[in-house]
Amino acid sequence: MSLTLFSSPGCHLCEQAEDIVDYVGASFAVVDISSDVDLVRQYGIRIPVLKRADGAELGWPFDALDVERFTA
Repeated sequence: MSLTLFSSPGCHLCEQAEDIVDYVGASFAVVDISSDVDLVRQYGIRIPVLKRADGAELGWPFDALDVERFTA
């Protein structure tokens, strides 16, 4: 399953989210929203956000169990 984690440099919540997704063992790409105005508008106050290829999103806060359910 293809996952994207929308993040921003210096975001401690994003670092926690990355650790959680990594712990679950899911494959994911991290996208830095700070260099894209449209992504900042869409995710700026909501990051970290985990997104599946089908467009479904899991917003923060989430834990390992949430990620496992989201990726099942």
